[in-house]
Amino acid sequence: QVQLVESGGGLVQAGDSLRLSCAASSGPSSRYAMGWFRQHSGKEREFVAGISRNGGRLYGADSVKGRFTISRDDAKTILYLQMNSLKPEDTAVYYCAAEASSADFYIFTQEQQYHLWGQGTQVTVSS
Repeated sequence: QVQLVESGGGLVQAGDSLRLSCAASSGPSSRYAMGWFRQHSGKEREFVAGISRNGGRLYGADSVKGRFTISRDDAKTILYLQMNSLKPEDTAVYYCAAEASSADFYIFTQEQQYHLWGQGTQVTVSS
């Protein structure tokens, strides 16, 4: 069973950048479509970005488009989320997720489609 471990969160100021990482503990991550979600305090988890097995990308909220970039390094079994020009409203717990996919182009966008989750990493952006 693959386990996911996020890292890279922290406290930054508005306008700063952060890169989140999600390392898969075992197994070839190339079998999985992967994604990032975030959860603001008191709210439901929301889709941030997803990446297919063959590198196709899809972003969720318009607010992150152009600022966030999802990428994967299957050789290192790591998923990344590069976050630039951070805003206070980006403050949330960020989760990575993975789901085995037989289709190399498919991107899962719904929380219930993913069965593997990391523990989450807190990102706090001060104004």
